[in-house]
Amino acid sequence: MNYQEALDYISETYKFGVKLGLENIRILLNELGDPQDKMKYVHVAGTNGKGSTAHMIHYTLKESGYKTGLFISPFLEEFTERIQIDGVKIDKDRLGEVTSTIKDAVGRMMKNGHPSPSEFEVVTAIGFQYFYEENVEIVVLEVGMGGRLDATNVIKAPEVSIITTIGMDHTDYLGDTVEKIAFEKAGIIKDGCPVVIYPQEQSVMDVLIQECEKKQAPYRIPDFGYVTSIRSDLSGQLLRYSNEKSPWHSMEFKLPLLGDHQIYNSTVALSALEVLKEKGFAITTDAVQRGMDTLKFTGRFEKISEDPLVIIDGAHNVNGFEALAKTLDKYLNRKLNVVIGILGDKDYDTMLRTILPYVEKFYTVTPDSDRALSAEALASYIETELSAPALPLADAMEGAKLALSAPKEEATLFVGSLYMIGEARTALKSLLA
Repeated sequence: MNYQEALDYISETYKFGVKLGLENIRILLNELGDPQDKMKYVHVAGTNGKGSTAHMIHYTLKESGYKTGLFISPFLEEFTERIQIDGVKIDKDRLGEVTSTIKDAVGRMMKNGHPSPSEFEVVTAIGFQYFYEENVEIVVLEVGMGGRLDATNVIKAPEVSIITTIGMDHTDYLGDTVEKIAFEKAGIIKDGCPVVIYPQEQSVMDVLIQECEKKQAPYRIPDFGYVTSIRSDLSGQLLRYSNEKSPWHSMEFKLPLLGDHQIYNSTVALSALEVLKEKGFAITTDAVQRGMDTLKFTGRFEKISEDPLVIIDGAHNVNGFEALAKTLDKYLNRKLNVVIGILGDKDYDTMLRTILPYVEKFYTVTPDSDRALSAEALASYIETELSAPALPLADAMEGAKLALSAPKEEATLFVGSLYMIGEARTALKSLLA
């Protein structure tokens, strides 16, 4: 199976929909010899911040000399982003080979009367099999959706579990209150396994702590005061970590990711790394500094062009837009042209109003998704309900051309659905090449 055939096979499984539950993935992995049981893990769940936190840990473990896998979702521009080792995406030919192995296993399980796995279950199995075949020493494993019934939760005993910020997202599957969603995220907590919890509203903390106590899982809640900003600009942040109990006390480190929310994410990542060090992982101050400084995570308040200024950001829910607004307020003192694409099942009214004070004009794009709100409908909503100027565009490429041909004094932000952000980044890069 070649790369395109692998992608076609994976996309075909989309028709089987979202299946929350572990029975199918267990059957599939059993057909493969249970590769997931032969590796160590850092398991990361949450509504926002889990991707950034996972990357910080992944790159630090890499710099510590460990062969480290990274499993994330979704991807921004290319499917291979989802499965990486030491910061390198899975080779396209290898993806074809591993997917062929998974397809054969799916065929065997279906022959025995079991239903076809979902797309995410197939991708999860590909990740486990690839990491096992490549002899990785530890995998930073990001939950797809929720936690309790997510396919990644088939693992038995992670070295540490992390739960980042929890907000209202995927409510059709996870529940209509943050407490119900917190319960689903808390499903990754395993008996006796350490947990790091991002400090957040008390009702959410109560749910998470109760589950830790039920599972006798030792937990720690980082103090955001441990990490302070020394200086920051659009090129990145210089931070200081001042936890007296940490082996990295008084450490200064650079972080290419911008925004106060990334400072908080780094506090959580450092706390999880401390757990790993306590468990015997050889993680030095130098490794932490190099890992944080060299991490690459595209689409998170990423500057694509300096002149004219063009930024892309993958905020796609209310919490993400709130963090974006704070970042805009901190780093930019001018209004922006905003190219935006949103899925129709999001709380887009709140999202739009959150960034409205920073917007000169909206340009709307239809994301490549069955759940997309059309560019025309979004532009009409913005003009009617927000009394702001909005113009629908044909696609992200048209937005990229507008952004790069703008006068030098103007700035453009691409934001919203990752489907659109990925297309926009590809278009911008091609025009700048």
